[in-house]
Amino acid sequence: MAVSTAEAMTTSADGDSPLLRIEGLHVRFGRQTVLRDINLDIRRGETVAILGESGCGKTVLLKTIVGLQRPSMGRVLFDGRNLQQLAAAELARQRTRFGFVFQQAALFDSMTIGENIAFPLRQHTDMSRERVAEVVLRRLAEVGLPESVLTKKPGELSGGMRKRVGLARALALEPEVMLYDEPTTGLDPIMSDVINELMLRTRFSHSVTSIIVTHDMRTAVKVADRVVMLYPLARLEPGDRQILYDGPPQAIEEAADIRVIQFVRGEAGERLMEMRCRQNALGEAGHG
Repeated sequence: MAVSTAEAMTTSADGDSPLLRIEGLHVRFGRQTVLRDINLDIRRGETVAILGESGCGKTVLLKTIVGLQRPSMGRVLFDGRNLQQLAAAELARQRTRFGFVFQQAALFDSMTIGENIAFPLRQHTDMSRERVAEVVLRRLAEVGLPESVLTKKPGELSGGMRKRVGLARALALEPEVMLYDEPTTGLDPIMSDVINELMLRTRFSHSVTSIIVTHDMRTAVKVADRVVMLYPLARLEPGDRQILYDGPPQAIEEAADIRVIQFVRGEAGERLMEMRCRQNALGEAGHG
């Protein structure tokens, strides 16, 4: 059976304090609200997959967790501290405890692969050149890439290789929390599974807490031990909760909410009905 958000928060409160706590989170852009009253606890060592269709606020939630996006209301506590109350220098220091793997890898095109992986080390540490080179090689080996790619530019690599370089760079500072934004998007099934395996290895070899934004159920089932599904606010009633499901991935197909089932199975369902209603409304307006 799925675990509600309230139950998950109670469980975490009874044991160790959660590493991340999101309380009453709202995020608005102008008049548009993207996230509404999100409450979520993430425990140390946990791997959480954030599911949902495009436009439901998954990536916005990820950016708010790391402090790249400020909440319009509510707060994000990391290790008991409110990120929004930290001075700029302290917030920057806390961010070094996070590793962020961006959707398109977000590598610097003008830098070589070696320079890309070394970038956070040179920005945030006083490591010697020799020590930096050693760490770069170790991280490169962790993601299964040969030394020969070190002198190449990102444009010379395949999409899957760039994703792995992005993971190597995110691991450079040995973060406590790994954030993944659509890590398997645009990859073929084999390379997607390679990335899934690397996320699993990263979790256990580095003992990290992981948050994965994805729409890929294969990733969620294989890598996560908990799934949180968001729904677009534009298609919710004012009093409806935005989190439709919070529980183990193995139980998501038994969820009571038909919208969860339709997403998991990839069924258009109510979306087709909504499209027909809009088309009918436009047709009636055109003949009015």
